[in-house]
Amino acid sequence: MTAGLQVGKQSLSFEKPVYIMSAASIVGPKEGEGPLKDTFDVVVEDATFGKESWEEGESELMKQASLLALRKAKIKTEDVRYVFAGDLLGQLIATTFGLMDFDIPLFGLYGACSTMGEALSLGAMTVHGGYADTVLAVASSHFGGAEKQFRFPLEYGNQRPMSSTWTVTGCGAFVLSKVYGDTMITGITTGKVVDYGVKDSLNMGACMAPAAADVIYQHLKDFKRQPEEYDKIVTGDLGSVGKEILCKLLKDQGFDISKVHMDCGMEIYDDPEQDTHAGGSGCGCSAVTLAGKLMNELRQGKLNRILFVPTGALLSTVSYNEGQTVPGIAHAVVIEKRQDD
Repeated sequence: MTAGLQVGKQSLSFEKPVYIMSAASIVGPKEGEGPLKDTFDVVVEDATFGKESWEEGESELMKQASLLALRKAKIKTEDVRYVFAGDLLGQLIATTFGLMDFDIPLFGLYGACSTMGEALSLGAMTVHGGYADTVLAVASSHFGGAEKQFRFPLEYGNQRPMSSTWTVTGCGAFVLSKVYGDTMITGITTGKVVDYGVKDSLNMGACMAPAAADVIYQHLKDFKRQPEEYDKIVTGDLGSVGKEILCKLLKDQGFDISKVHMDCGMEIYDDPEQDTHAGGSGCGCSAVTLAGKLMNELRQGKLNRILFVPTGALLSTVSYNEGQTVPGIAHAVVIEKRQDD
């Protein structure tokens, strides 16, 4: 495949890879009690991050995770050409207030819980195309802020159905570069909006699984690959309900991913102990799992190639209250361990 050219219907192949210089993850107290607690860079005990509101806390979370990623890459803010970042809050207020003092040109992104994949994709395209030497890709979410915006404020104390997921309080930040890194992005497949007519906003897995199946299927077709050519195919936050739907949809299309599939939402919490029901969700779910567990395993050689597919449910309180369905979207990013030059 020729460097940087279009592949198939929806993909790009980077024969000259884009390197991940560093990755940083900061999470809240509940995530710090889960199975992945030892993989995160920082676990905080105060979910407001020392601020007066959930929203201000998420801005501080995004700021600190970004600064940590820059320190780990041993670069300064002035060395970064662009930031690609997003969150779940209206007008991206976690991003804008968290990163405005960085004085770096910003592309604010909204792909719901797929935003980490969108940020990595656009950042990689920008670096590979020669438009920047170094960029920052960031995504965050916050349980308190997300519940207040999309469902019910925490003070309401509503009962959650078993199909519901728990929004991760966390932020993942990545520095992408054309010159150095232990891991690299070698290709992407950009997803489409897929609507299967689901109207249950508390069943995110069912809303997002069709979009994940669509982009994974197209990726495998575009790159002429089989699922076993990946050590893991990693979805963002389908949870136990969405995982079952995803595997069935792809098996019906001739691809059995069951042996290599992993869902970040099912990894980040221990439901019997933490009462999180179907699993984790939110932009931060896939972002911190990638920045922590998966990047560690890639650097250590336990994994050599993964397909990272964060998934998003495209709804708002307006669309839901007006009776609209909940479409989904997912973006696929090929991440590999750097090979010796």
